[in-house]
Amino acid sequence: MTLMGAEAYAQPVPDGFVDAAEVVPGLAVDLRYAGTHNFVGRPIDGYEVPRCLLTRPAADALAAVQYDLVALRHGLKIFDCYRPARAVAHFVRWARDPNDLGRKQEFYPDLDKRDLFRLGYRSRRSRHSRGSAADLTLVDRACGRELDMGAAFDHFGPKSSYADPSLTAEQRANRVRLRAAMQRHGFAPLPQEWWHFSLRREPFPSSYFDFPVR
Repeated sequence: MTLMGAEAYAQPVPDGFVDAAEVVPGLAVDLRYAGTHNFVGRPIDGYEVPRCLLTRPAADALAAVQYDLVALRHGLKIFDCYRPARAVAHFVRWARDPNDLGRKQEFYPDLDKRDLFRLGYRSRRSRHSRGSAADLTLVDRACGRELDMGAAFDHFGPKSSYADPSLTAEQRANRVRLRAAMQRHGFAPLPQEWWHFSLRREPFPSSYFDFPVR
């Protein structure tokens, strides 16, 4: 089932999706695409509120990851969860506008934005639209500070690659810790983005949803 086009815009939240913050104890939520701190510089289509929606299996798996991290005095902070298909279309339109470069220095200083799709940093269909992918990092539970991963979320460039050779020992260890915790509970990493993980046994592997986050 693939849900695209005009009919999808009125689609309600399907059964099987939950608010991850209600399932994962202590989850820090910083939904970047619902605000202005993102590579576009403004709220993205489909994100009406900063709410992390995920399929129930993905949320349950994240809760298990969070439980494991307690012993390390770490926790999860999430930047993106379910992503409406209309948000992906917004990214495509943005990439085609050569004059919209307001966030270039922070997010893609060494790349031409028109190359972001060709190089694999953006996709015209996103795993996030299937509801079982998450972009996240580790935080110190005592103070909420993000651990140093060597590159910020949504930095488009080689430093975001999981195995970037320029990482310090601390940065590499933090990436290893996050990846190991996620893989133990059924998530698959994306080599180009240290922050991205998709549930291996996702419930909607062929569906690209487009209901708004509200």
